[in-house]
Amino acid sequence: MPFINTKYSASITAEQETALKTELGRAISLLGKSETWLMLGFEQNCSLYFQGEKSEKIAYAEVSLLGDAGDSAYRGFTAELCRIYNEVLGVPADKVYVKYSPTSYWGWNGRNF
Repeated sequence: MPFINTKYSASITAEQETALKTELGRAISLLGKSETWLMLGFEQNCSLYFQGEKSEKIAYAEVSLLGDAGDSAYRGFTAELCRIYNEVLGVPADKVYVKYSPTSYWGWNGRNF
């Protein structure tokens, strides 16, 4: 069950949110997961600084998932996530931070996997 939470420095339109949902739903397969269990969160208009400056277009994504996908999968997903954020939101790849949080435990529906 992956969860991708995105903090973004500007507003996200309904069309952009739909495009992000679709593209991230496809990309999650790079981590060996499926859209069936994917949850997304979007936090807009966040005050984000990078290298001491407040950038107009900057994004931070935290990717939580059950299990560990491995270095190669993480590299591929980071590249794809940066491409998606650039294409949909106009965020340059050097203004995207990605944090991976693999876990051994994940709860859902009153029980744990």
